[in-house]
Formats: sequence, structure tokens, C-alpha cells
Amino acid sequence: MQWKYTLSPSSKKFKSQPSAGKLLLTVFWDSQGPILEHYMKKGVTVTSVNYCNMLRNEMRPAICSKQREQRGRLTQSVLLLHDNARPHMEHLTINTIRQLNWEVLEHPAYSPDPASSDFHLFGPLKNALRGRRFAADDEVKEAVHEWLRSQPQTFFSNSIKKLTDRWAKCIEKKGDYIEK
Repeated sequence: MQWKYTLSPSSKKFKSQPSAGKLLLTVFWDSQGPILEHYMKKGVTVTSVNYCNMLRNEMRPAICSKQREQRGRLTQSVLLLHDNARPHMEHLTINTIRQLNWEVLEHPAYSPDPASSDFHLFGPLKNALRGRRFAADDEVKEAVHEWLRSQPQTFFSNSIKKLTDRWAKCIEKKGDYIEK
């Protein structure tokens, strides 16, 4: 409702087009490039159970497939870097990672140093998709997939190299805030 005089012109209404909405994307990647793109179903929350199912049923097969493609160039061990979100730190997740014989690269609590995906992957992805309109979720997924696959291998390997430099700065500054 709106207050107006009786002789005031009527307000104009804009017709809006429905957009695709929001999607929750989890990306696993290494120095060679993307390993797995996982989209949560609408209305599903990230929980330890969901995360563990994704690790067992999607991530593990994706790693095995990549190892076969690389013909042994990858090592048998997996070193996983994820943040301290609750689903990543619950006992079920920790036990699942142990059962898979993977290791977790520790991420200090309240670390001022963001994970590589936060600043290196999702920032440029957001910039690449900025201003584009998608009518359906599948269009968004396809655009993200194309963008990830179009990045040169150095895009991913440089991020991992920068990670060690950022961690060294974090240690040097004794945990004080570090600029990107």
C-alpha cells in the first residue's frame, strides 16, 4: 500500500523475470584442476552426514578416476584442505576421512588466512558470471562447469603455491590479519 493524493499518477510496475535462484556449490580441486563439482539439492542443508556421503560416493570415485587418467602421476594419498565449518569438524566426518585413508591439512581455528577457494576460485568465478542472467539452474551449472574447465592448469597450481606463502606470512605475523 502507498499513500498518495487522489490525482497522483498510478505507480508503474515492472515485470520481473524469474531467475534461476541460488545454488550451493562445493568444488574439490588440486594443482591440475577441478576434481569434482557438487551442487546441493534445493532445501538440503550441509550436514556432516551429507558431507560424508559426498566424500565417499562422489569424491573418492572422482579421485580414482583422475588417478587412472593420469596413469600413476598422482600419489595414492589425499591431503584435504577444508575450513573449520561444523560439518567438516564433526566426529562422523573425521572418522570417514580416516576410513578413506586421507589426511586433513589443519586449518587453525579463527584463522585470518582464508582457504584458497574463498579468495582464489570463487572471486574470479563470481566476476566471470557477474551480469549474466540464467533462467534455469542447469544453465548456471553449465556456465560454472565451462568456466572451471576453461581455466589453465597454472590457475590452480599457482593458487596452491601461494597457499604456502600465505601460511608463512600468517606464522610470521603470529596470526595477525593478512591482506589478500
